[in-house]
Amino acid sequence: MLINAFSDALTLIVSADSDLIEILLLSVKVSFSALAIAGILAMPLGTILAISHFSGRKLLITFLNAMMGLPPVVVGLFVYLMLSRSGPLGILELLYTPTAMIIAQVILIIPIVASLTYQVIEELNREYRDLFLSLKIGPQQAIFAYLWDARYSLFTTLLAGFGRAISEVGAVMIVGGNINHLTRIMTTAIALETSKGELSLALSLGIVLLTIALLVNAIVMSIKTFATEKGYV
Repeated sequence: MLINAFSDALTLIVSADSDLIEILLLSVKVSFSALAIAGILAMPLGTILAISHFSGRKLLITFLNAMMGLPPVVVGLFVYLMLSRSGPLGILELLYTPTAMIIAQVILIIPIVASLTYQVIEELNREYRDLFLSLKIGPQQAIFAYLWDARYSLFTTLLAGFGRAISEVGAVMIVGGNINHLTRIMTTAIALETSKGELSLALSLGIVLLTIALLVNAIVMSIKTFATEKGYV
């Protein structure tokens, strides 16, 4: 049975099954959208935390670190309550849409990207802080300088965020509803098809998801190797 299911899964992949492709494209679209939004918000935040000193800074850093381990279902529940008809954002009618899934993933990714960015930029700040002060470079200019200088390390940070997003199931299941042809992505489809006993599609999606994870890790290692050889990190 398992051999037949595995064979059927490979057939679905090779033949580019329409349902498989639809689920794959939606998964990538949702995760990349969430990653782009989270990156725009989290990278400057992590940089500001690394180079600035203000009241509540350490508390915010601690909060972001704690949020990295926040259970996805809790995020899903929070977003659900916000977007439900009785919630404060219910009028937008975003629940059970790809947009709701993106919002949930953004909340999950921001702490990861912000915390890792903080760690990277903090090291640079120790090295360049006195130089920037002597040159009278302001905080805004320093932020752009640090982000550019740490671009290779920060790119691996984004890939880590993407890996977190593409593998998420709990939060997106709650806010997306796993609706066929609308909000069904790879992780939720795998959970559903496995519960139904339809192992062929579940295995094919699992193979694709594993391939993406391996590809992301290969890219991260390649970037780290390249940056180290060139002396960028």
